[in-house]
Amino acid sequence: MSANPAPRVPLAAFAVMLGGVSAALHLGKLPPAVPALQASLGIGLVEAGFLLSLVQVASMTLGLAAGLAADTIGLRRSMLAGLVVLTAASLLGGAVGAGLVGGAHAVQWLLVLRAVEGIGFLLAVMPGPGLIRALTPSGADKAALGLWGAYMPLGVALALLLGPALIAWGGWADWWWALSIVSAAAALWVWSAVPPDRLRPAAASGASEGWVSRLRATVGARAPWLTALTFAVYSAQWMAVIGFLPAIYAGAGVPAGWNAVLTAIAAAMNIVGNVAGGRWLQRGVAPERLLQWGFLAMALGGVAAFAQVGQGADALGLPPALRYAAVCAFSLGGGMVPATLFLLGVRLAPSPTTVSTTVGLMQQASSLGQFFAPPAVAWVAHRVGGWHWTWTATLACSLAGMAVAQRLGRIRPAPEVA
Repeated sequence: MSANPAPRVPLAAFAVMLGGVSAALHLGKLPPAVPALQASLGIGLVEAGFLLSLVQVASMTLGLAAGLAADTIGLRRSMLAGLVVLTAASLLGGAVGAGLVGGAHAVQWLLVLRAVEGIGFLLAVMPGPGLIRALTPSGADKAALGLWGAYMPLGVALALLLGPALIAWGGWADWWWALSIVSAAAALWVWSAVPPDRLRPAAASGASEGWVSRLRATVGARAPWLTALTFAVYSAQWMAVIGFLPAIYAGAGVPAGWNAVLTAIAAAMNIVGNVAGGRWLQRGVAPERLLQWGFLAMALGGVAAFAQVGQGADALGLPPALRYAAVCAFSLGGGMVPATLFLLGVRLAPSPTTVSTTVGLMQQASSLGQFFAPPAVAWVAHRVGGWHWTWTATLACSLAGMAVAQRLGRIRPAPEVA
């Protein structure tokens, strides 16, 4: 009933969002560089696979610990530390590519630095939702968290689009150095725009609110596990579909240039879903309903994109253009899921001092899904001789997500977090 305009997202919150996007750029910088790495360093597919997966290994083993560290040292300090680690590791990686460091052990250096980047990524993104919640007025926090949910697809889409051109122009070492500049600039903006961390509640209340207590409170509550499971079944199917699009289209004879563009567009559609999800949350749509919509879109999109009757020239299914539209709908609808889960991760955390720990558990589960689902989907495709049974995996994940969303809808926030 008030005539006052809706609260706006402050500049400091956008600085935090840029910090997340710059971290995601490092996550997505490697796939465009794999051919150049193979040509310059002679790495094989196995070593390339390790380079691709090391960040996920760090996330799926250290996500909870990184969230706990962020809650302990302070949210702003954690994001700054993560961005500095990413800057330094990418700077050194570029030096390896230029032949300034590493020498005959260049591949080993890259593997170690990739693991270090995984730790930097975690420290940079774990405090994001908590920082945005603290910096944003209550009337704008849902939209802001929806924007935060887009940090991963935005960073990955930008890397897929910009990486090939920059690598072709200056080599993969320049790509590494360029992203070190991006993360350094993001760290500088966070340092100047985000207020310093206040005295942590844990420090003021003694050992009873120490890290052991926060860990026990998080893993002993039901809501963090349910949000983590929901994030896992979402990210597992999204990464399995988007991650294999280049291989699917290459097998179908799509030219490499169009392949990169089509994959990046499909990934970027997830951003639209995140932003739309945040807007709908701000307008009062129930989070569990938004989760149901998102998983329903993923279920229908996955079936439409991959299901067919028969194989080869006699196969019956949607035309290629409609299949691609279904993939985009799958990615767009799915974007509403992380937008909602980041809000629930903040709202349903056991206490204000466990927000990053709860997000860390979500990230760890998400990375587990991203690590195990693509090989499982690829195994099925290998066994059946094509991708036409991929819809069974996406449908199973979506149905599981819808079931867990119903249970999440029955949980109410703790009074101190609401």
